[in-house]
Amino acid sequence: MVIVMKCISWNVNGFRAVLSKGFEEIFSALDADFFALQETKMQEGQADFAPEGYHAFWHYAEKKGYSGTAVFTKHPPLAVTYGIGIPEHDSEGRVITLEYESFYFVTCYTPNAQRELARLSYRMAWEDAIRDYLMRLDTVKPVIYCGDLNVAHEEIDLKNPKTNHLSAGFSDEERAAFSRLLSSGFADTFRRLYPDTVTYSWWSYMYKAREKNVGWRIDYFVVSERLMPHVTDAAIMTDIMGSDHCPVMLGIDLSPD
Repeated sequence: MVIVMKCISWNVNGFRAVLSKGFEEIFSALDADFFALQETKMQEGQADFAPEGYHAFWHYAEKKGYSGTAVFTKHPPLAVTYGIGIPEHDSEGRVITLEYESFYFVTCYTPNAQRELARLSYRMAWEDAIRDYLMRLDTVKPVIYCGDLNVAHEEIDLKNPKTNHLSAGFSDEERAAFSRLLSSGFADTFRRLYPDTVTYSWWSYMYKAREKNVGWRIDYFVVSERLMPHVTDAAIMTDIMGSDHCPVMLGIDLSPD
């Protein structure tokens, strides 16, 4: 029996805000097996959203109105882990891991290096820690890793690479960290399937950037290399509005061998 899972990841830039912009209708129409959110910017009890048929998992930042992640899934996990087991990285609600019999599903909201790369040293420590975490998981069973990873990996992944060379999300250090992740046994699903396609998942709210399509591809589905043959599709859903990001999608056949 073929079991193709539909996975969605979306930085909603405030869950309460996106609820007022048609999120429930979008959620229902997409009918995903896994629907991961980043930058929920809320605390427990601040939003009323409990879709029928889904199990919901939330990781809130200690700081109110900041960061945060969530996963809604039709498939009850064996176990759920919040964070990556390192206190300095786990107070901002950035990672949720769901464990299943044959894989892990991980959603992540990667820290931004900020203007003038003010938080770059922390970002690099984070990159080492999350890579080690994913590699440890991968030794047990393959990983589906998604979220706003806050990096445009190659020049094809943003509109203006030359003028953004030293900007957060396109620094040499951040790009190299993503390369190290991929060389550690992981695949960028969209770029693997569509090596020459120019499309973006985030646009600044300023200067009519989305209208002009001056954007960045910083939202990803990354999978363990051995899962790549099971990937049936990857998409960036630029027609869906409601945030400065758009959702990204993964189709993957997880039928038993």
